[in-house]
Amino acid sequence: MKTATATEVKSKFGLYLDIAQREPVMIEKSGRQAVVLISAEEYAHLQSLEDLALSRKIRDAIAEGYAGVEETQHFLAEMEERHGGA
Repeated sequence: MKTATATEVKSKFGLYLDIAQREPVMIEKSGRQAVVLISAEEYAHLQSLEDLALSRKIRDAIAEGYAGVEETQHFLAEMEERHGGA
């Protein structure tokens, strides 16, 4: 992972956008890790993984009787449609 200061990223933003298409960029401010710049594709991938993990938790909660069936089945159907099943 590439690391850069916030000042450097500000002055060479286009360069760091290009780098973030290939690998995450850790941006430091005042000597501390502040944010990570990632591509839109990587962000979508992470969102997909998060959605799938949540779907599995909800499915487990339904099986154990902890979640309302109608609202969680609706949510699961939406997630599975978006991601092609779990």
